[in-house]
Formats: sequence, structure tokens, C-alpha cells
Amino acid sequence: MKIYTKTGDKATTSLFGGTRVSKHHIRIESYGNIDELNSWLGLVRDQEIDERSKEVLVTIQDKLFTIGAILATEPKKNKRLKIPRIDSTDIEYLEQEIDMMNESLPEMTHFILPGGHATVSYCHIARTVCRRAERVISLLHENEPVSDKLLMYINRLSDFLFVLARKLSAQLQADEVKWIPEKLD
Repeated sequence: MKIYTKTGDKATTSLFGGTRVSKHHIRIESYGNIDELNSWLGLVRDQEIDERSKEVLVTIQDKLFTIGAILATEPKKNKRLKIPRIDSTDIEYLEQEIDMMNESLPEMTHFILPGGHATVSYCHIARTVCRRAERVISLLHENEPVSDKLLMYINRLSDFLFVLARKLSAQLQADEVKWIPEKLD
């Protein structure tokens, strides 16, 4: 299979199903953000972190490929092309992982500044890319319906990434710097 097709040389690309759209189309932007997020998660996974977190990240990366395929497919052609779905069990998986990680973490009393260790920072970058993906997908959703479960999954994933960053901070013995707003006189 050739990597280059030359079909995108005029700033258009094909959705699954064949429809051509501009490369700045909101659907392309949506799955482009998911692709970027997946790459950041790969970087987090490549760090020296516990095996359980690596396994969970692989599962999430797989789901992000599913989400990318859903977003790259016109809604009318989705069923015909048999694209997998994001369902309640996928969301519950993230919630269970969040709850398990939270059990061992100190209670949060303030917002936390991203940082403390490069691995933790990568995780926070992934979280912010996830939030951007969520915003772009919600824009797409205004014009072309996107599954509620997909929207919920992306929302929950950013929560997961925040808690994972906290867990990694604890494991790496990195300081969590609390954001304490300046008092106004």
C-alpha cells in the first residue's frame, strides 16, 4: 500500500465512504484532535510508569482509534460501514479506573498547577488536547449529530487524564503545586 495518494494535494480529503471535504472541515478537525491526543497518550505510555497504567492507556488508545473512525465517517454511512461504537461499558471503564486511582490519592483542596515531572506534564498536555477535542466535537455535534456516548467518553477521558496525572505525581514523588489565588486588597 502506498502512503501517498496525491488525492489531498488540493486541500481536500475523503471521509470513510468516499465523500470529499476540505481539510479544514470541522469533521477533519475533530478526528485530527483525537489523533493528536492518541499520540500524546503514546508518549505518556512510553514513560517509566506502572504496567497497569500502560495497559489502561493501550485500551484507551484503541478506543480513540474507534472514535477517529466514527468521526471520519459520514453519519449516514456509519451503520453500513459497520464502524464500532462507544457504549456505556466504555464510559464505565474510565469511571472505574478514575475511582481506583482516586482511592490512593490525597483529597484535592485546590486546583493544581500542571507540572512537577515531565511525565506528569505530558499527561496534562494530553488532558488539554482532550478538552480541545471535546470542544471541537461539540461544534461538529451542533450541525451533525455525534453519539451522546462518544461525547460522554471524551468528557470522562479528560477527567481520567487529570487523575492519572495526580497518580503519576504521587508515584514519581513529584510535588503537586496548589493554585492559591492572590488575595485582592
